[in-house]
Amino acid sequence: MNATPYAVRRAARSAFVPLRSLRYHVHTWGDTSLVTPGRPPLVLLHGWMDVGASFQFLVDALAEAEGFGRHVIAPDWRGFGLTEAPGADTYWFPDYLGDLDALLDALVPAARYPAIDLLGHSMGGNVVMSYAGLRPQRIRRLVNLEGFGLPATKPHQAPKRLVQWLDDLKTPQSLRDYASLDEVAARLLKNNPLLTPDKAAWLAPHWARQAADGRWRIQGDPAHKRVNPVLYRVDEVLETWKAITAPLLWTEGDLTDTAKWWGHRYSKDEFHARLAVVAQVKKVLLSPCGHMLHHDQPQALAQHLRDFLA
Repeated sequence: MNATPYAVRRAARSAFVPLRSLRYHVHTWGDTSLVTPGRPPLVLLHGWMDVGASFQFLVDALAEAEGFGRHVIAPDWRGFGLTEAPGADTYWFPDYLGDLDALLDALVPAARYPAIDLLGHSMGGNVVMSYAGLRPQRIRRLVNLEGFGLPATKPHQAPKRLVQWLDDLKTPQSLRDYASLDEVAARLLKNNPLLTPDKAAWLAPHWARQAADGRWRIQGDPAHKRVNPVLYRVDEVLETWKAITAPLLWTEGDLTDTAKWWGHRYSKDEFHARLAVVAQVKKVLLSPCGHMLHHDQPQALAQHLRDFLA
């Protein structure tokens, strides 16, 4: 491919923080000197099989839209990017909440920063929705980029799910590796036809790491691929969402087809019916845009964030 990588406008700093017995990797843009009462720290949480660096294009676009730079924090979730994997054979959703709580205590403690702005994409969007209901006093503005949740489940599905999990535990998990960064970038372009070659070239060395044998491997623990043995209980999730007090900006892409993930088991209409339990919601549709909104339309998304965070 040999594309010239995207030119960064706000460079991130890389740091490691000890959190819950793990060495957590965090990207930061700016520092606490940029924080004001009306401009709290902005925390960005990535999705499944992604990394915190993925928000670089949005961070640049937001600074351009607002005319200043915010203090922005974007961690790599456990088992992704440069953050340590816990050495477990299964990942549990409550651990993401625990990690986020510990991260905020470490980097933006409530005694100094009572409320923050919190944004999550996909899996990260699901985390921020739960966290904002559990710690409502900590969130000033909440942004969910296509964190749809999951199809509803029934108790009778539990035995089959547990059997599937038991079988998965006996099955080694792996991720494909690549001969070069160009191959990694090509994979990113195949995953997302709206991604431009310069962004793919920039993302590739953040998304993958070169191993001792010279091959490039995705920076994600293959154990993430195993099924979760715990059913997704919609009633419990919605009770948490009802406790959200921060205004919510819900953003989705016009090209996102949830049927590719769940067929007819869970539709966008059903999601929006769930979202009705949140007290204050502003909805935005970006076009043309797929699931990777912060890659496909960073400038348009930044314009909406500028108005919502103001």
